[in-house]
Amino acid sequence: MLRFEHIGVVVEDLDAMVEFFAGLGFEHEGGTTVEGDTVSKINGLEGVRADIAMMRTPDRTGRLELVRYLTPVDSQGPQPSPANRLGFRHIALEVDDVNGIVDGLRAKGLETVGEVCDYERAYRLVYVRGPEGLIIELAEALADDAASRVAMD
Repeated sequence: MLRFEHIGVVVEDLDAMVEFFAGLGFEHEGGTTVEGDTVSKINGLEGVRADIAMMRTPDRTGRLELVRYLTPVDSQGPQPSPANRLGFRHIALEVDDVNGIVDGLRAKGLETVGEVCDYERAYRLVYVRGPEGLIIELAEALADDAASRVAMD
């Protein structure tokens, strides 16, 4: 592997998700519509037409590809899953003020999955439930010494 490129997240309301991730500090790189035979073959679906928005972390080390399928559409819609559901579970973001961000998200009607907790003396952690049921982990480093930190998960 050369590097980590991006995570793709399929969404129903692309504008709301761009706004949500921008509010967490991601930068909107741009977007486009993709379609055609090659796109359908890559996706293993017929007649794919999708809008895409690329979001970049401020330090430019990671990106999110937010995808809204125009065709074919998912007839089931968003399915918020519990934290223990098998598969990709959440996206973790290091932030500088978990409590302040949680307060801001709650003011917008979003809630936490569990409680804000300090993990040992290394991180203040919380899962928040974003639009369409996505789980986002917010991690605030509590120790200045990186050697005293442990893995977030």
